[in-house]
Amino acid sequence: MRINNNIQALNTYNRLTINSNNLSKSLEKLSSGMRINRAGDDAAGLAISEKMRAQIRGLDQATRNAQDAISLIQTAEGGLNEVHSILQRMRELAVQAANDTNVEQDRSAISDEINQLIQELDRISSTTEFNTQKLLDGTFSGKFQIGANEGQTLQLNISKINSASLGLASSIEVETVNNANAGNLIKDGVYTVDSSNNLIDAAGKIVGTVSGMTITLADGTTTVSFTSENITTGAIIRVSDNGNTFTMEKTVVSGQTNDKLAAGTYTISGSDVLKDNVKIGTVDTTTKTKINLLDGTSIDLAIVFGKTANLADGDTFVIKGVNVSNNFLASGSVTAIDKALELVSKERAKLGAYQNRLEHTITNLSTSSENLTAAESRIRDVDMAKEMMNYTKNNILMQAATAMLAQANQLPQAVLQLLR
Repeated sequence: MRINNNIQALNTYNRLTINSNNLSKSLEKLSSGMRINRAGDDAAGLAISEKMRAQIRGLDQATRNAQDAISLIQTAEGGLNEVHSILQRMRELAVQAANDTNVEQDRSAISDEINQLIQELDRISSTTEFNTQKLLDGTFSGKFQIGANEGQTLQLNISKINSASLGLASSIEVETVNNANAGNLIKDGVYTVDSSNNLIDAAGKIVGTVSGMTITLADGTTTVSFTSENITTGAIIRVSDNGNTFTMEKTVVSGQTNDKLAAGTYTISGSDVLKDNVKIGTVDTTTKTKINLLDGTSIDLAIVFGKTANLADGDTFVIKGVNVSNNFLASGSVTAIDKALELVSKERAKLGAYQNRLEHTITNLSTSSENLTAAESRIRDVDMAKEMMNYTKNNILMQAATAMLAQANQLPQAVLQLLR
């Protein structure tokens, strides 16, 4: 028998230490609800669950981003809804003005209301904003982060909606150039020419330079040439069809088209000038720079349009603006307003489609987050029932080991019997 080393007590103590550690871990898991509280509990499980947590939090934030995007779209759509109401009232007034029961004073009063409505339309365009960002002035172009990872974005561009872009301001399209080489080098939109002969986009950025009848784009190589006239300060360049069609517009001096041509689209067919397929005059076959109206008056293109080119068979020109000073012009204004209503409806439909898409995006993100959370829970969360079983077992073993250690410590006492 040996008394310097109590092997039985040491063995019992080691078991007691193990049971105590296991009991502590069970208590930690039960109190935290987590199976993995530190990397040592499950290194691989911790790494996997942390990646899942990052994805879950990203999905939850993307959901909030999509909700914010819907709020932005709803703000823009609210402004367009009021624009629609204004246009409907303007059309109603134009139809009223087209009735010859009205005298000049009546039409003047109608015109005053229409002018106020146009000013309010422009005010809505310039002041509708979300989080200090203008929405309807043509400058908004943004990406919404609608996913948890890089590149999962949704691009939204909102068109400029004001009297000029809707064709309600006095302007005339005077030249159209098709240039396939310019494709995709300049985005669709409206551009202006400043006093330094720079071509400016809606955001105020210089995208090209103007010299005489030629636009040189920012890449320095692609040019678009207009064949009829110089491009002057204040000219409006409208680009459509993926950067291939360039249309230049010029502001019309007040009174130039009054009592002459109503707003609308005119087509040259042979020597006839047609509006809505109805002959309204003829082209002067001698100079080809004048239109002779059926009422006996004539229009000099160089004066009214600021254009000196000859009209040819198949040419089309467009007069924009709202004028209700007589029956003929008021009827043309109805057509112009109908076109504006069509443009606003198209923009609202686009925004509505984006909103519906984002609502489906939110549903998908929520479902993905839910499923990932369930997967992360299976890895990281503790099974309370099972862990309670482990706790009970470890608690009993610890109490038993404590009792046995007390007994083992009594074994060396037997040596005293040999010394009697």
